[in-house]
Amino acid sequence: QVQLVESGGGLVQAGDSLRLSCAASGLTFSRFQMGWFRQAPGKEREFVSGISTLGVNIGYADSVKGRFTISRDNAKNTLYLVMNSLKPEDTAVYYCAARSGDRLIKRRPGNYDYWGQGTQVTVAS
Repeated sequence: QVQLVESGGGLVQAGDSLRLSCAASGLTFSRFQMGWFRQAPGKEREFVSGISTLGVNIGYADSVKGRFTISRDNAKNTLYLVMNSLKPEDTAVYYCAARSGDRLIKRRPGNYDYWGQGTQVTVAS
């Protein structure tokens, strides 16, 4: 059974940083492209960042480019998202997701096969 478990969310002030983690089990992690998505109240789930199986290809949403950094440790079956210079508009539930990998970073939620339960990130102004 595939499990993706996010952690690291919380309440922070604007300008602060957070590091999210996603621990994966039940799958051969190194064969899966991974992504971070977020969903704010009343809004659709949106792509934040994605990383290919070996970390060679990476993509970011324009809204987070230059502030967020995605990485993965295939030895630890873990995905990370370092979020710097957080803004109130970054407030959302953040989800990690997995899909059978290829080198092209997919940005639509429907492209992903497995999802975590999410972790809340709240940025106060």
